[in-house]
Amino acid sequence: MARCVLPWIVASLAALGLAGCGFVGRPERPAWRAQAENACFARDLVKPSAFVVPSRAIDGPGICGMTRPLKVSALDDGKVGFDKTLTVDCPMTAALEAWLDDVVQPAAQARLGQRVVTVNVFGAYSCRSIDNEPGARLSEHAFGNAVDVAGFTLADGRTLLYVRDWKSAGTQEAAFLHEAHAGACQVFTTVLGPGSDVFHYNHVHVDLANHGSTNTGPRRICKPAPQPNLLPPPAAPDSLPPAPEIEEPLDIARHGDPRAVALAPASLAPVSLPPAAIAGPGAGPDGALPPPVGDMDPVPPVLPKGAGYSVDSSPTSSIADHDE
Repeated sequence: MARCVLPWIVASLAALGLAGCGFVGRPERPAWRAQAENACFARDLVKPSAFVVPSRAIDGPGICGMTRPLKVSALDDGKVGFDKTLTVDCPMTAALEAWLDDVVQPAAQARLGQRVVTVNVFGAYSCRSIDNEPGARLSEHAFGNAVDVAGFTLADGRTLLYVRDWKSAGTQEAAFLHEAHAGACQVFTTVLGPGSDVFHYNHVHVDLANHGSTNTGPRRICKPAPQPNLLPPPAAPDSLPPAPEIEEPLDIARHGDPRAVALAPASLAPVSLPPAAIAGPGAGPDGALPPPVGDMDPVPPVLPKGAGYSVDSSPTSSIADHDE
């Protein structure tokens, strides 16, 4: 008889317990989460596509879940994929896209000369406590509001991992991972990377938890503190066009070259002299120019007749016969 009653008692107690839970009321998800999802869609921050697919609401267990979840396999119109499909909410999808566009891709291009084509992740939605610790409060993963990023794959096939390359001091690979982490702190409200605690040695956790507000905006948690004075990116190649070839040397001192006049400063412009000053005393417009200076044989000047000059007609031999 007792064997028959005991199960009934246990069942009754369970029913009473369930009834009591129903009477007290089921715990509800904070209202701000659904409000954030709806506002994100209303502002068109995320548009459904072949890579961002709306899914059915996730309601439980407990208060886990989200009102309008998305299945995200890639962002940037499919140009940047995830190595596994993420189940996340609309605000997290929009934040991931902003982080990739504004931080990750520019840093990868500047430091590594490549674009990121795949984001390697450990996971997104999971109804669990923080760090899977028993008794801890629910993680942002339980609401599709967090992603764990393990690394990135570049267009040339290289894969950079936080567990391996984060501490490679003096390399552009490590500097890129640090820059991606530091930039995430400007987009997400929680960023926990290697060095923040023992649970994040191999990835960067990002989420949009509500930590309250400050006078400059939402309160943010960023660990470890971003490193100052990262290795500078390599110098970009000179993108200037090649200098044009000059067909012949430009002799700006050549007499009469109009280019010389065009290039000469105003203070050094050629001075035009009247013909009389060039030809000599008494010369008119047809006066002769001075003999040229150079390798040419000089030509004896022709003296104009009747211009007042005295011409010595004595024989030249008298010069040779004279001796002092």
